[in-house]
Amino acid sequence: MKKVLVLGTGAQGTTTAKRLDQEPAVGEIICADYNKAAVDELVGTLKKAKGVQCDAHDLNSVIQCAQGVDLIVNALPLEFGKNVLDAALEVKANYQDFSSTTAFDEDVILGWIRGMKHQLKVYSPKFKEIGKLAIIGTGSAPGLICCATRDTMKYLDTCDTIYNFVWEGVEAKRFQPFWWSPETALEDMSEPAYTYENGELILRPAFEDPIVRQYDYMDHPVTFLNHTHDEPVQYGINAEKYFKGCKNAYFKYAGVGMDFAKPLHRAGLLSHEEQDIKGAKVAPFDVIVENIPKPPRFEHEIKAIIDEGVVADDGCMVIEAYGKKDGKDILVENHVNSPGLVEAFEKAGMTGEMYLTGQGGFLFSKMFVNGDLEGMTGLITSDMLPMDKVDQYFEYAAELDITLETRIKEL
Repeated sequence: MKKVLVLGTGAQGTTTAKRLDQEPAVGEIICADYNKAAVDELVGTLKKAKGVQCDAHDLNSVIQCAQGVDLIVNALPLEFGKNVLDAALEVKANYQDFSSTTAFDEDVILGWIRGMKHQLKVYSPKFKEIGKLAIIGTGSAPGLICCATRDTMKYLDTCDTIYNFVWEGVEAKRFQPFWWSPETALEDMSEPAYTYENGELILRPAFEDPIVRQYDYMDHPVTFLNHTHDEPVQYGINAEKYFKGCKNAYFKYAGVGMDFAKPLHRAGLLSHEEQDIKGAKVAPFDVIVENIPKPPRFEHEIKAIIDEGVVADDGCMVIEAYGKKDGKDILVENHVNSPGLVEAFEKAGMTGEMYLTGQGGFLFSKMFVNGDLEGMTGLITSDMLPMDKVDQYFEYAAELDITLETRIKEL
């Protein structure tokens, strides 16, 4: 029986803990966060869990919480990544992170990329030395979408260009522009976007370079824009070994949150630079975040929003991979199918975001606790899973009604 530490009680950590609570291979779950009230509320809904307060700014606090665990699931903000990684090494546990970390380099833009490369170069040998595995970028995007992108490589001999398209088209009558951390969402949206072009990583302006798509299940065209995300960075680093020599990779985003954030960005209201307003020093970003509703986590919160009314319950996650097969130009599309807001609540008492991101992350946890990753050591990004592990991932995903539909088109 496995013992798992889940750090963070937001939507992702909450969903992962709830799913792990149902896994036969899990004997105990430790739920930890600085907010002890949030921990206690979550633990009260679980059978195998106990709650502890943890200050992730303090490495020793994390180490103390992680004593005797087989797996640490890090669902905390990016700044805590280094401490949790170091704690996993200290207690000799496997490690899973929903994202990467900004803790290795202070540069807001390029530091994150250098930090990812640092983890792969420096931490991978450390995890190999203790015989454990660390996987970073394990939510829905990055994470599930990376596995779906890897899956497209089955159908290509060589790959030229990869697009990852995500449309968050869920809108409630209540003001709820984001169904996950508004702070994280707006941080991403306020920065230039990472793009892999002609074999090099470059930065493109946020909210620019529109691409319009209308797949057959959409009732109107959707305009996707630049958005900073892990995927082009990961695919670029791993282009030769895992992506058939890919030369170009893009992440494009659309939806209610983007529509809300774009005018704020244009007005300078996502700036972290303090301004003197009527004698008070304030950063516009902090004011915006402070006034956005927090995402719902528990059933009664979600039900209240749905009962008030849902305006739209749309979305998509699509991978387009362009390349060659048997000398012919081929487009491989992988469409990720998953319940929307209302269906996700009916099935599991979750939002659609929790269903896809939290459960997408949980599937990596499930592979850890079931021993599917036994023998793998080091530190990898989620797009580096061997193809047989990708297949196993989607076998588990199908049990949760998260499926892939592959469409292959000759160009």
